[in-house]
Amino acid sequence: MPYGKKHKEALQKVDRNKRHSFEEAVEAVKSAAYAKFDETVEIAVRLGVDPRHADQMVRGTVNLPSGTGKTVRVAVFAKGEKGKEASDAGADVVGAEDLVERVQGGFLEFDKAIATPDIMGLVGRLGKILGPRGLMPNAKLGTVTFDVATAVKELKAGKIEFRVEKNGIVHCPMGKVSFDKLSLLHNIAAFMDSIQRAKPATSKGAYIKGLTLSSTMGPGVKVDPLLVKDLKAYVS
Repeated sequence: MPYGKKHKEALQKVDRNKRHSFEEAVEAVKSAAYAKFDETVEIAVRLGVDPRHADQMVRGTVNLPSGTGKTVRVAVFAKGEKGKEASDAGADVVGAEDLVERVQGGFLEFDKAIATPDIMGLVGRLGKILGPRGLMPNAKLGTVTFDVATAVKELKAGKIEFRVEKNGIVHCPMGKVSFDKLSLLHNIAAFMDSIQRAKPATSKGAYIKGLTLSSTMGPGVKVDPLLVKDLKAYVS
């Protein structure tokens, strides 16, 4: 697909051959963004793992200190007092059997789902609906819990999930181009810290092989993987 005039102009602002520092990359991404909407800043990390092997799967969550810049709609499968706690914490929709029935009927107006352990027997029926959309509550990711209030607040504040794809790459949103540079760097630092903590014991050789920052419509900006250590200054 041929590039439009604005994309070609954005390309002129980026040195595609240089491996930048994180600070330079953030500045370049913000400068090259040209869409009329507030573009999402995305990071792509190429890892030295083979996700086909279960012991090399990289998956986890991270709380982005500056948030994602996106309004997250949270559904909570809970009843009684836990349902009230979820509502008080800001959940957008709360229910038990009734919510399961609504989802079975086609209701999917939420971005994240949480469930209390005692309701998972019911929620399990929704596996074929929620699973392919990445909405199934998962204990390992903190979305199957009795502490629903904390879970709701974390998701609303900017908690995101990450998972390596079959080609060894992790893609995640890091905020919006309207964020200031420092806010984006804080998010990137938190994310990369979590990626490093999730390194499989069986991973050999270079773990972080490549890094690229981009905006939704803008060109990719390469980052030098060796400079990940410099992000420590931005870890909260």
